[in-house]
Amino acid sequence: MEKKLVIVFLFFIIGCQNYHHTVESQGKENQTVSIDKSDIISSDILTAEQQAKLTPVEVLERLKSGNKAFAEDNLTIRNTTERVRKASLGQYPKAVVLSCLDSRVPVEDVFHSGIGNLFVARVAGNVVNDDILGSLEYACKVSGAKLVLVLGHEYCGAIKSAISDVKLGNITLLLNKIQPAVKKASIDFKGEKTPSNEAFVEAVCATNVELAIDQIRQRSIILKEMEQNGQILIIGGVYNMKTGVVEFFDPYQTIHNK
Repeated sequence: MEKKLVIVFLFFIIGCQNYHHTVESQGKENQTVSIDKSDIISSDILTAEQQAKLTPVEVLERLKSGNKAFAEDNLTIRNTTERVRKASLGQYPKAVVLSCLDSRVPVEDVFHSGIGNLFVARVAGNVVNDDILGSLEYACKVSGAKLVLVLGHEYCGAIKSAISDVKLGNITLLLNKIQPAVKKASIDFKGEKTPSNEAFVEAVCATNVELAIDQIRQRSIILKEMEQNGQILIIGGVYNMKTGVVEFFDPYQTIHNK
C-alpha cells in the first residue's frame, strides 16, 4: 500500500513539474509576441464636450473606418481596465446600434470599438418595438448619441424563420414584425421565395432594415425631429458574414425616402 502511495506521489510531482515547465515555456513564448501600439484601442472615452462637437457625418465616417480595420483583420486589443475606470464616471457614446441577437455579429468588434463608445440594442431580427424605441430615444436625446444604425446581417435565422412562417410561443409575435418585410421583398423578387434561397433571404434582410428605419421615424417624434434638425442620422447597414464588411445604406437616400 505504501509503495502505491509513493508511486502515485511521484507521478503527481512529475506531473506538476511538467505543468510548470509548460507554463514557463508558454510564458517565454508569450514574451516574444510584439504588439504595435497602433493596434491597441486607446482610451478614447469621449467627454461630453468631445461628443457635442461631433457631427452625425463624422460619426458615420468613424464607424466606416472602424469596420474597415475590423474587416482587414487588424487586431482589436483593448486596454480594458483603463477604459472601465474612465467610463465609470459617465458615458457619452457617439452612436447607437440596433442589432440582431446573433452571436456571430459582435457589434463593438465589428466597428473596432471599445467600452464607452457605442450603445448597442439587440433583439432577434433587429426589429423595432416600444422598448427599443425608448432605448434609442434615451441614447440620442438624453445621452447625446449622434447616429442611429439599424444593422442587419446575412444568414439571419429570424429572417429565415419569418420566411418559413414559423409559429412557436412568443417567437411568433417577434416574427410577425418581420412579415411586412417578407411581403414587400416578395413583390419584385424574381426567383424562389424560400429560406434556402440566399438571394431572397438577403432581399428580405435589407427590406427589414429599411422598414425598421421607417418605423423609427414614424413612431418616434423625438428621433424624427432630431434627424430633421440635423442633430442625428438614422441609417441602415447589412453585415457580411463572410468578409466582416458592413454595407451602409446611403443616408441621404433613406432621409429623402422617409
